[in-house]
Amino acid sequence: MAVKPVVLALSRSGEEVAHRVARLIGAKVHGREGRVARADAFFPNALDHARDLFAAGVPVVGVCASGILIRAVAPLLSDKRGEPPVVSVSDDGAVVVPLLGGHRGANRLAAEIARGLDAVAAVTTAGDVAMGVALDAPPEGYRLANPQDAKSAMAAMLAGEGLSVTGEDIFGLGREAGGAVELVVSEAPAEAGEKRLVYHPQRIVLGLGCARDCDPEEMWALVCAMLEEAGIATGAVACVASIDLKADEPAMNEVARRLDVPLRLFSAVELEAQADRLANPSEVVFAEVGCHGVAEGAVLAAGADLAVEKRKTANATCAVGRTAEPVTDLPGRARGRLSVVGIGPGQAAWRTPEVSRLIAEADELVGYGLYIDLLGPLAAGKPRHDFPLGGEEARCRHALERAAEGRNVALVCSGDAGIYAMGALVFELLDRGRDDHGVSDAAHRVEVVCSPGVSALQGAAARAGAPLGHDFCTISLSDLLTPREDILRRLHAAAEGDFVIAFYNPVSKTRRTLLAEARDILLRHRPAETPVMLASSLGRPEEHVRYRRLDELQVDEVDMLTVVLVGSSNSRLAHLGEGPRMFTPRGYARKIDGDLAEPRRTGGAA
Repeated sequence: MAVKPVVLALSRSGEEVAHRVARLIGAKVHGREGRVARADAFFPNALDHARDLFAAGVPVVGVCASGILIRAVAPLLSDKRGEPPVVSVSDDGAVVVPLLGGHRGANRLAAEIARGLDAVAAVTTAGDVAMGVALDAPPEGYRLANPQDAKSAMAAMLAGEGLSVTGEDIFGLGREAGGAVELVVSEAPAEAGEKRLVYHPQRIVLGLGCARDCDPEEMWALVCAMLEEAGIATGAVACVASIDLKADEPAMNEVARRLDVPLRLFSAVELEAQADRLANPSEVVFAEVGCHGVAEGAVLAAGADLAVEKRKTANATCAVGRTAEPVTDLPGRARGRLSVVGIGPGQAAWRTPEVSRLIAEADELVGYGLYIDLLGPLAAGKPRHDFPLGGEEARCRHALERAAEGRNVALVCSGDAGIYAMGALVFELLDRGRDDHGVSDAAHRVEVVCSPGVSALQGAAARAGAPLGHDFCTISLSDLLTPREDILRRLHAAAEGDFVIAFYNPVSKTRRTLLAEARDILLRHRPAETPVMLASSLGRPEEHVRYRRLDELQVDEVDMLTVVLVGSSNSRLAHLGEGPRMFTPRGYARKIDGDLAEPRRTGGAA
């Protein structure tokens, strides 16, 4: 499990057991507010919190009734191959039940907890019940080449068709002869089938080097040819290794992606420490990158013995290494990833599952302190680096440089990270050279992932009704980064174009005039009764939504947490039972009126 589990404590009666479980599996305890006295983080609603963790891909261990967890995650169930483990533990710690993800870690997790608590693990998956193993969940360091056949093979075994083992007995099932179901454990490629499961021990390390912007197909062809000649299956590869200067090389990342293994990196100093062991040292390579060999050096630095010396094409180099045992503790460091995420207005229900997953996977969080606080228990236990308002550049630089050291970092923004937030600044820094106030060379090589969030504009529009039913635009009224003249020019253009307009950053303690000027400019082009929505603290308990006429818009009732949504000349308010709702017609009225005015035909001959 890449993400550490979270233990949920829902009541005082199960609180002590929750902490015992957390110590057993190295997890944090999240406790229900007002129900438990001690926890690493607290949550207000058990169903919402369990659902949020599950959507983020976090394994959940709930010290509670199984039904609570079932009701929480049921709406999200779709693909068992991608869902995280869910385990329930009775309040007294006597019974442990893996509810979901049995073959993705839940059964092992339940067994570990049961041993520590001297409890019963109520495992119900057929293979585990009959034989104590799941054939589609091999031990760490082994890969099943044909997982699609595991179900039929297991069914055949349960039907009494017998089992035979070729190679290492990784499940400890014994070596029957002549069984219809065969388990083959081999480093070499092997024919697989419905009753023939092939497992590859991941003992192979690929050391790669290449010229800048090498064609990925050239490198892939070299890798495949070397593995085929050496009689090694692609599933036996544990990782791809290289020098850290090549962290962003498309060819290496593509090879790692196709093999579905990590890319691990070493510094020139670490590779040069292997110089005396290289089969093919190169002074040319040393002059270029500071070590006498990249491909072979990476294999050796990763703890493998050189199995196949390096081979070169015009732009790519590959060497093959082999370890004595399957690789379970990855050598070197990761490339480093920066996830630029928008958490929406703040409430968990408006945070996308992808954003929650990226935050759960992150090693550490960077952002404005309030935004990280809004993550609540999802941020519990993670190292965090808080920056004040106004520290945007420092925030982005810090996040990039932390990722450059091989960490998985999440840069936390409100709303959508690409709309008036940190996304653009991250790429602006990456677009600059180191001598042009950019970031380090290492930071330029990190992976950057952007994930969408619910913007303040979308949140306000949803609360209003459908004000964005026709053309709209957004304008920031902050002149800290944008010249005032540019803002005024855009205001005039938007007013003349009759766009619905969302104003971001409408006022601050020192900026009080532009919103009033915007109102006056708009009044020259649209009616005084044009509806204006003021939405403050969207998605939070203190949310406040109200409507004004354009000519009655007052600056003093607007602050930095308010989105100002001004309708076009066609926008209007529909007065419903729950209050007014704002919408902007798109032109369907003419069609509706036309349909109503058209004479109806009753059928029959004319």
